[in-house]
Amino acid sequence: MRVVGVDPGLTRCGLAAVEGGPGRRAALLGVTVVGTAAELPLADRLCALESAVSAWLDEHSPDEVAVEAVFSQHNTASVVATAQAAGVATLVAGRRGLPVTTHSPTEVKAGVTGHGRADKQQVSRMVTAILGLAAPPRPVDATDALALALAHLWQAPVLARRRTAQQARVGFR
Repeated sequence: MRVVGVDPGLTRCGLAAVEGGPGRRAALLGVTVVGTAAELPLADRLCALESAVSAWLDEHSPDEVAVEAVFSQHNTASVVATAQAAGVATLVAGRRGLPVTTHSPTEVKAGVTGHGRADKQQVSRMVTAILGLAAPPRPVDATDALALALAHLWQAPVLARRRTAQQARVGFR
């Protein structure tokens, strides 16, 4: 299975692609960070992000997309910008018919390190070790996108069973 992870942001958006499955080691297919200039109009920034995410999905042909859930912060402007970037990534994937799942930062940390309160360094070390990288990915947005993709890759079988069960329940109504 191929998974693209999206660490949303307007200034910096992490994109990562991994592949793996039961009994197989996860493999890094690619990782990048897309940036948009803060001085550009919002519409231009969103369009640039849409183009970058579209190109990434074209390049990596994922089976599923994982997007980090937006969580409440004290900085409302930051939350709104992150939500807009997450919306763009979700829209681009949805237009392609790709399943999109959101994961909270706590779920991602727990999925990669085994502990939902792991710090950034612990997540970085685990991502580096899991993928057999010579050095930790930089910047942190790249690491976060990789952690998200890995956490989703490992949770995908359970999520697929849930989707099937939900579809069956809807069909019986």
